[in-house]
Amino acid sequence: MIAQDPFGTRLEERMDGHGNLCVGIDPHPAILQQWGLKATGAGLEEFGRIVVDAAHDQSVAAVKAQVSFFEACGSAGFTALERVLQAATEAGVIVIADAKRGDIGSSNAGYAAAWLVADAPFRCDAVTLSPYLGVDSLKDVADTARRAGRGVFVLAATSNPEASAVQTAWTASEQGELTVAASVLRQVERWNEPEAASGASLGSAGVVLGATIDLSTRGIDVARLPSTVPVLAPGFGAQGAILADAFRIFPGGRRRVLASVSRSVLTGDRSGLAERIDLAQEALAASAA
Repeated sequence: MIAQDPFGTRLEERMDGHGNLCVGIDPHPAILQQWGLKATGAGLEEFGRIVVDAAHDQSVAAVKAQVSFFEACGSAGFTALERVLQAATEAGVIVIADAKRGDIGSSNAGYAAAWLVADAPFRCDAVTLSPYLGVDSLKDVADTARRAGRGVFVLAATSNPEASAVQTAWTASEQGELTVAASVLRQVERWNEPEAASGASLGSAGVVLGATIDLSTRGIDVARLPSTVPVLAPGFGAQGAILADAFRIFPGGRRRVLASVSRSVLTGDRSGLAERIDLAQEALAASAA
């Protein structure tokens, strides 16, 4: 098998050529109903393929499948997810599985085998990971991803209010006292140091930073985000962040920030999906101008 280019390189090239939009594949029951689809494996697969086709036609940078909605349908849902991820890969977009996995030891090896290696059943370009069993418990997953030409996005600062108490807590580090969120960001940056030393401008390990919160309250200075760390930024659209403000929220993020939208483009008649994606693309492009 021909080795893939590093994930960070492929992501950067995709954003350079197609902008920074990431479209969610989130088959909410209410949206399925709007689209005239059933919450079955067949309905989920049709939904996913429609989103992939529209994202491809509108030349977006990435798609992000919310795994929980597929998982809710059991084995039929997982079969649908496999097929949707494969279709997205064949369409040539960056494919992110929003699975929020995270464990230790052999359990993490199992997650890596499921999502990140060449013959993984749910093969994607990157998977989201939860670091709250310890960030370094995820390093082997990140290393496996990097060797396979794939990536990870580690939750650092999320928008949900329940996260504040944990993510704003202070912890000791080699750099002194940092918030938990800032320490996650710093450790992920360190994982990318070998790639940076070899000349890569964007590494394979990224972070998730919510677009709807003041990141300074999490101890993160957005004006000084590490240039080697890709950012997946959910919260645009239905959650309240405005795409036209994306690069005010993330200064200098044009080459490393994926702005994710889901319900704001998915809600409505499915025949209008491509038009809604196009409007989102235009709003995001205006932010970069």
